[in-house]
Amino acid sequence: MASFLLEVGTEELPASFVDEALEQWRSRIPKSLADQYLTPETIDYYGTPRRLAVLIKGLPLQQPDQTEEVKGPSAQAAFKDGQPTKAAVGFAQKQGVSVDAFEIRSTEKGDFVFVRKVLKGRPIAEILTALVAPWITELEGKRLMRWADGEIRFSRPIRWLIALLDETVLPIKMVSHSVHLQSDRVSYGHRVLHPESVSIPNAEDYVSVLRSAFVEVNIDRRQEIIQAQVQEAAKQLGGVATIAPYLLREVTNLVEYPSAVVGKFDEEFLQLPAEVITTEMESHQRYFPVRTGRGENSAELLPYFITASNGDPEKSAIIAAGNERVIRARLSDGKFFFDADRADPLESYLPKLETVTFQQDLGSVRDKVDRIVAIATQLCDQLQITGDGRAQIQRAALLCKADLVTQMVGEFPELQGVMGQKYALNGEPEVVSTAIFEHYLPKGAGDRLPQTLAGQIVGLSDRLDTLVSIFGLGLIPTGSSDPFALRRAANAVVNITWAGDLALNLDRILESVVSSFAASYASVIKVSSIELLQQLKDFFLQRIHTLLREDHSLDYDLVNAVIGENDLEYAARALSNLLDVRDRAHFLQTIRRDGRLATIYETVNRASRLAAQGNLATDRLNPSQVVDSALFQKSSEQAFYDALSQLQGQTNYENLVAALGKIAPTVSNFFDGADSVLVMDSDPAIKQNRLNLLGVLRNHARVLADFGAIVKGS
Repeated sequence: MASFLLEVGTEELPASFVDEALEQWRSRIPKSLADQYLTPETIDYYGTPRRLAVLIKGLPLQQPDQTEEVKGPSAQAAFKDGQPTKAAVGFAQKQGVSVDAFEIRSTEKGDFVFVRKVLKGRPIAEILTALVAPWITELEGKRLMRWADGEIRFSRPIRWLIALLDETVLPIKMVSHSVHLQSDRVSYGHRVLHPESVSIPNAEDYVSVLRSAFVEVNIDRRQEIIQAQVQEAAKQLGGVATIAPYLLREVTNLVEYPSAVVGKFDEEFLQLPAEVITTEMESHQRYFPVRTGRGENSAELLPYFITASNGDPEKSAIIAAGNERVIRARLSDGKFFFDADRADPLESYLPKLETVTFQQDLGSVRDKVDRIVAIATQLCDQLQITGDGRAQIQRAALLCKADLVTQMVGEFPELQGVMGQKYALNGEPEVVSTAIFEHYLPKGAGDRLPQTLAGQIVGLSDRLDTLVSIFGLGLIPTGSSDPFALRRAANAVVNITWAGDLALNLDRILESVVSSFAASYASVIKVSSIELLQQLKDFFLQRIHTLLREDHSLDYDLVNAVIGENDLEYAARALSNLLDVRDRAHFLQTIRRDGRLATIYETVNRASRLAAQGNLATDRLNPSQVVDSALFQKSSEQAFYDALSQLQGQTNYENLVAALGKIAPTVSNFFDGADSVLVMDSDPAIKQNRLNLLGVLRNHARVLADFGAIVKGS
């Protein structure tokens, strides 16, 4: 068995490209090997800012032989009077066999000539030599570059190439940016600690040789080293480092031989909001903040930071001093912005929002704010929020975007909402300032949701405005394209409603917002208000379905049963009461697990299938209004009628399922007992009467779900 090493040496790669490229290799390399009938024992992927590498172990020295079966001409065309024709001879020559090797087989189209060929496996060196170039050149990424007259597009210029099969260099040639690359066994160590070249004697020596040259090529190990060093340094300072996962991964791909460096900043900067300091450290400088304890909300910042340096550890004091100068300047700017912004109340920034375009056809951010206030007012009406609570929601809606034109947010856009909250505390009630921050939540998958009612209402209003207005312009998400993050916005509307247990009638609020938008933006709207409303309803139903399936882990058929499969009644019900559709779906999952669903499934489904042949409306629940007991011919009909009467008024789902379970034997006797009936009686009146009995049962079950959508035994 053999081992193969490929290393692509480059100028400094963007941190994100390292992971992206290796992820593509993880997908492509095993497949390309499998296409050649090669299955290695292990494949390890390595990366640093200056290299991408793969080490494949346990490869056979030669591709296994393959048997190929080839269909030739028909037997009639291949032989005439028992002798091979020109067609047969030509086919034999093309396949490299004699006519004697032919097999005649019957097929659907008659007898045909077949040959079996054994394809000799090629040497592994020959195969790898052909595979390597596409592995490199077919990598995809953002802003790939092409230099001078080179044809290769890559993230950064390629400077060296290693292709080792055990100790043998495979001859790989590439032209990169006017540089003719020839594979070798030579790599390069750390730029500062080992600038000399290093020779890799054998493919399996790769990791140890580079490690001796102060390059840790194993990304996971490098990440563990950084995490341990940073936390140890924080411990020495009497604190705990805040290590954001995204930042840790980015820093890991920015260094080859990490060493933790501690820096300090003036304590006066601690007067700034902690979010300003940490944003400056993490987003702009790639530093790890240090706190007095774990938890961002429960621990105070200390005047220190820790960075993972890629320089000489013996010069850490010089590196720290340089970092301190940078952070001091950045925090000084932040303090200036903070002081300047607070000189005026937050409300004073509203006029400036008129100069910021939200969307070309939709006007300014100030116009959007007016729409948010109007929607928030409608939500207050629907949820019957009055008094101070209503006034605070309207105030928060008015001020929710004001911080976008402050100097701080202009410099640090990621602090929108955060700074609005800080600045609002200068004169506004705390509930208003909190809502300004919370209305942006959740910012992404897994993020926290707004906890205050004001934050929830303003957040819903903002997203509903975005959804209606962007849909109104005809900019509906297609495939993976969703530039306005409309799927995320709709998910947030549903999740906020569920988390806050808000009795929101989404159907009604969408109608109202669409009507207002159509009236105000008639010149830019791309579809009729009726079509726009239907598009939004369908979009929300898709999101509800996805959230229940993926986030709540509910069975697909149970989700279909509460949302309905092309059932307008269920769709309207789902949108008019988001809490109910959630609760019904979870309840169905519960009774499936404890077995209660199975006890009523057959009864309800059989009744529903037959009831569909009648004409009873689905909202009729009282048997006395639609069933004539004078038409009963069997005692089982009266028993069925009496049992249905017991279902009246069952709006509690637990009680409804219990009642349906109790009625099941009576319905079974109606169908199959000693006193059973033929539902489809020859007398039309008796037939309809019996169908109405079944229809009332179906309608009561429909209060819970569409049982026809539920898969038996799932």
